[in-house]
Amino acid sequence: MSAVSAFESLAGKGLSLLEFASPFASCEASPCTFYDFPRYEMERIRNYGAVPFFSWGSQSTPVPLDLNEPAFQLGDIARGAYDSYIREFAEGARDWGHPFFLRFDWEMNGNWFPWAEWANANRAGEYIAAWRHVHDIFTSVGATNATWVWCPYANPRHRFGPLARYYPGNGYVDWTCLDGFNWAKNGVNPQPWRSFSEIFGPSYRTIVREVAPRKPMLLGEMASGGSGRAKATWIDQMFKQLRTKYRRIRGLIWFDLVDRGVQWPIETSPRVTSAFARGLHQPAFRANSFSATGGTPIVPPG
Repeated sequence: MSAVSAFESLAGKGLSLLEFASPFASCEASPCTFYDFPRYEMERIRNYGAVPFFSWGSQSTPVPLDLNEPAFQLGDIARGAYDSYIREFAEGARDWGHPFFLRFDWEMNGNWFPWAEWANANRAGEYIAAWRHVHDIFTSVGATNATWVWCPYANPRHRFGPLARYYPGNGYVDWTCLDGFNWAKNGVNPQPWRSFSEIFGPSYRTIVREVAPRKPMLLGEMASGGSGRAKATWIDQMFKQLRTKYRRIRGLIWFDLVDRGVQWPIETSPRVTSAFARGLHQPAFRANSFSATGGTPIVPPG
């Protein structure tokens, strides 16, 4: 939580969402060790006053470079191979009893996670089947304190096919979500400089007009590369556009991490830090005032 305090001091405001993640299992040694429901971490986040935002991936670590995990295919989950583990995990969530966001198997429309239908010998339709199966187990044990977040990767160039092919259905999703980044020039994934609207606009419109018109939306992972004036301007424009053009988006999580040398953090320059703090100063962004939040699915404030 010291990182939370450091980010809060930079942002000038308490944080209403805190994201962390876990795979199903660690297979660095045999047999694999499956992770329990992270009650301790959930409790610390709630005591701070934020809503936990938990990303849970149906995979093991370490993940092979070719994403070949034959024991963790979508079909295995849908057919019940991990039912006992998922049920135990769901019971842990139920027993904790407080609301949290559950982002299960995110960015499924890409090809960089083993739960993608484009990877790991998965087949068309298995993503939805796996999602519904896991959701049904949570419902069956009474773990209704999980708010289910469906989170594809923003796809402005339509590289990965229609988003609707991955949507589990309104009865299985509480919030929609998008991940996306302004990669710009870097040594990992060099791309042209893109504005917030260029990255998120096409997928946002598809979701709110066609896929899930009545669902609120979050940005589960997002950031801009670059430094100094250009990155600060990108952030200023982002906050303005969120206020005027993206009213369905009710929360965002900045990916404040140096990732393979890419400088995502707001600490990259005083200009960037000031731009982010200036945007968060808007009263629409709530601080860490959610320690008493109850009821699910979580409803956007205001």
